[in-house]
Amino acid sequence: MNIVLDAMGGDHAPKSVVEGVMKAVEKYQDVTFTLVGDEAKIRPFLTIDKNIQILHTEDYISGDEEPVKAVRRKKNSSLVLMAKEVKEGRADACISAGNTGALMAAGLLIVGRIKGIERPALSPTFPTVDGNGFVMLDVGANADAKAEHLFQYALMGSIYAEKVRGIKAPRVGLLNVGTEDNKGNELTKAAFEYIKEAKAVHFIGNVEARDLLNGVADVVVTDGFTGNVTLKAIEGTALSVFDMLKDVLTSDLKSKLAAAVLKPKLKSIKNKMDYSEYGGAALFGLKAPVVKAHGSSDANAVFNAIRQTREMVQTDMVSTISKTIETMELVIKEEGGGK
Repeated sequence: MNIVLDAMGGDHAPKSVVEGVMKAVEKYQDVTFTLVGDEAKIRPFLTIDKNIQILHTEDYISGDEEPVKAVRRKKNSSLVLMAKEVKEGRADACISAGNTGALMAAGLLIVGRIKGIERPALSPTFPTVDGNGFVMLDVGANADAKAEHLFQYALMGSIYAEKVRGIKAPRVGLLNVGTEDNKGNELTKAAFEYIKEAKAVHFIGNVEARDLLNGVADVVVTDGFTGNVTLKAIEGTALSVFDMLKDVLTSDLKSKLAAAVLKPKLKSIKNKMDYSEYGGAALFGLKAPVVKAHGSSDANAVFNAIRQTREMVQTDMVSTISKTIETMELVIKEEGGGK
């Protein structure tokens, strides 16, 4: 298995990317890694040469560049060359912590969509109070969606939760403004009926945002606009809560003494809610695993993105999605032909 990484993508590249790969090389003997980027900047962080190869380029796509234009113009950028390694069969999957829009564009334009998938979905795994986490899709690949797109999201998320996260019959919920069956706008009402009637996943109905972190579902489906707003709200709330706790626990001597006693427990909570422990956001619906690591990823976050990507390749998740979609299309055609 070969996993290729955009060594120049992310806030702390190439240091965090290379250090994450070094951790992975020690643990996963069955994986070779290709680092795409400036070799002179990558080399200082290499502590192991085994199972490592470097594809040199000095060009890269920055975080503030227009995604599609950058992918089309910068043919020798680290992100584009990374995607080409997958397309041309030299790598099984790819990871970048760089420009999210550019990675999605490269995934669509270079790696390509699975036949039958109309819109790929960006799908991170969120932490929950019980530590199990849940996957939500879409969180920004497509601002607008149709009911059939949300059904495909439900299907892909369910396959991922079962194959990669090891959850038997994962619970799939539709993000909505209420839990009643008739709640929502035209999209969510249509999607509810679509997913319910298809019976291809373990659909538990509508779920509310306030219940997400309590583990109400294993897979949560929504359109990209709503998903991105939810993602930012959760991230922002978590950061604000920890900042408030820090202010309170350092406000005076008594608070500081209490903080010293509580430090192990607080660290445990922080680790439980740490996004980096769950890997990156997978772009479901493409012909190979494409994973977006958080822009501020450290070595641990990169390592966990690699762990996640390796599991996606090992379980042949892409093939399962492709075969499932193909089978469902045949069933739909047969049913349509019988009317």
